[in-house]
Amino acid sequence: MHGLETKFQLATPKISCNSNKTLCMASTNVLNDAIVRRSANYQKPVWNDDYIQSLSNAYVDKSLEKRHDELKREVRMMFDKVMNPLDQLELIDILQGLGLAYHFEDQIKRTSESLYYNINNGAENIWCCDNLYATALAFRLLRQHRYHVSSDCFKNFQDNMGNFKATNIENIEGLLSLYEASYLSIEGETLLDEAKCFASKHLKEFVKNEGCDASMVKKIIHSLEIPLHWRLPILEARWFMDIYSKSSKMNPLLLELAKLNFNKVQAIYQDDLKLASRWWSNIGLGEKFSFARSRLVESFLWNVGVASEPHLRYFRRMSAALYQLITMVDDVYDVYGTIEELEHFTNAMERWDTNALENLPNYMKMCFLAAYNYVNEIAFDVLKEKGFYIIPYLKKGWVDLCKAYMKEAKWYHSGYKPSFDEYLENGWVSIGGPNVLIHNYFMGANPIKMEELTCFEQDYPNIVYLSQMIFRLTGDLGTCSREIRVGDVPKSIECYMNEKGVSESEAKEHVRSLIDLTWKKMNEDILTSSSFPHSFKEVAMNVARMSLWMYQFADGHTDQDPVTKDRIASLLIEPVL
Repeated sequence: MHGLETKFQLATPKISCNSNKTLCMASTNVLNDAIVRRSANYQKPVWNDDYIQSLSNAYVDKSLEKRHDELKREVRMMFDKVMNPLDQLELIDILQGLGLAYHFEDQIKRTSESLYYNINNGAENIWCCDNLYATALAFRLLRQHRYHVSSDCFKNFQDNMGNFKATNIENIEGLLSLYEASYLSIEGETLLDEAKCFASKHLKEFVKNEGCDASMVKKIIHSLEIPLHWRLPILEARWFMDIYSKSSKMNPLLLELAKLNFNKVQAIYQDDLKLASRWWSNIGLGEKFSFARSRLVESFLWNVGVASEPHLRYFRRMSAALYQLITMVDDVYDVYGTIEELEHFTNAMERWDTNALENLPNYMKMCFLAAYNYVNEIAFDVLKEKGFYIIPYLKKGWVDLCKAYMKEAKWYHSGYKPSFDEYLENGWVSIGGPNVLIHNYFMGANPIKMEELTCFEQDYPNIVYLSQMIFRLTGDLGTCSREIRVGDVPKSIECYMNEKGVSESEAKEHVRSLIDLTWKKMNEDILTSSSFPHSFKEVAMNVARMSLWMYQFADGHTDQDPVTKDRIASLLIEPVL
């Protein structure tokens, strides 16, 4: 699949706009009179195409490739030498933390299966033992690898009243392990809810004490911000390498491989980013649509998090283009288009016919053609490589998205304030993720199955709904301040405040509780549902994880804040030394 090599020949819109003002004047080919339009005053992109094309990487040398292979062979031999179950678990955990696990999938699967078999046959002494750290680590890793082990293993650390014993408080490593394990819970596992409350309470108290181990404090603060299960492996790896390098248990061989691997993969990301940026530069909409966000690098970053493995290059490039197109169309509905224009545009999307463009202004013709040509390119690639005609499914993603945008536009223009549930029923689609995940399903390495296509035809798989509900709620937490300032339709926090008469902090707490509940439902779907391949479910889960990371401090996709800039630099530009 080639991808991103098409250069769209698009008409040039007639736009005259002062980006420093809230309103701007634009002429269209539909209306002769001037139209007063909104503007969100979005910043120009920090990372321009010239800079991206100038990126270079020294870690593509053949001698380094040879050393990389040597180190991988030595690590594979470690699995045969490490016999103690706890040591085996710690090796898997470290490899995952360093972003190396995908190189050793067979060894990790074999070790996990052996541990699970021994537990089920009562032969594994690491399970339900007196070692809180070991028990919690085993529970977390097994559930991560889709083994449905029971949370009853933690009853050994409770008293007769069902409370966690006070003796556990002194075991900080065990408490942190318990805290991380609790996030693998499914709905109804009250024991793990209690474990989370118990562990988080005492971990928060620990970090307040002076004289505590600085490295452990750093780990705890990191986990309290976002638990490990909610973090992305490739993004975690950059952070974890620094922590691991200072650990008394640090294995120099593993650290050398982690650094070499990270830098090697970063070179691949840079090449992928160059192709994606060249496409966005060639299409020319970033410069022509001054009202819209041009966020190609941020769009690419999403997909490094979602599909980090080196071989998923087509996925990353094409998904970055998709995120940028969705961002552009989102701004058409949210900021620039009149209600009449938006109705015409939505109708054109539903018809999916270039003959429907006659009544559209030039800027909307360009938006439609960009999406239309993009879909055709994806469909051509899939038909050629996998033998499936997929345009109806990709069209559905775009039509559903535009209908959801249209509903929000009508709410805004009429001054309507939706209820909390009404907003979420539309909002999990308008966040854009269902459209993204339909495309991702066809871009992935997973085989296409007719029964799965039927799910997309009728509605969306449960994993898509759960992933995008987290995306929506997390995005609202990160963007509510900006969107209130711009004057957008009320989001979940405002809707809940209006409906329940509560404060902003109470509304945000309710939204956080919903995020936690939705994660439990998603954990259960991963563990128990056999529909759709795990690779696709992992992509859906990673979209949710990426949203937590992107909106952790603000709107990282839009605002180009210092934290996001630093993260982009550390992941895509600066090698690990």
